[in-house]
Amino acid sequence: QVQLVESGGGLVRPGGSLNLSCVASGLSLGSNAIGWFRQAPGKEREGVACSGSSDGTIYYIDSVKGRFTIIRDNAKNAMYLQMNSLKAEDTAVYYCAADEFFGCGRMSQFEHRGQGTLVTVSA
Repeated sequence: QVQLVESGGGLVRPGGSLNLSCVASGLSLGSNAIGWFRQAPGKEREGVACSGSSDGTIYYIDSVKGRFTIIRDNAKNAMYLQMNSLKAEDTAVYYCAADEFFGCGRMSQFEHRGQGTLVTVSA
């Protein structure tokens, strides 16, 4: 059974940083494209960052470029999202996801997803 479990969310002030973690079981992230989504209250889910499995693709949504970094650690079967210079508009539930067949161009169709961790950016 495949499981992705996120952690690291919380309350942070604007300008602060958070590091989200996602540990996988039942699949090998090394052979999967991996990514992070978020969904803010009243808004549609959006893909935030993605790392391809073998082609070196790295994708970031424009609003987080230069502030967020997606990291994969195949040895630990984990992925991370380093978030710096956080803004109020980054407030959302963040989900990690993975897929063995689809690449970052089809991130919305990733098969495996976690339950999410809440990030709140507020003074």
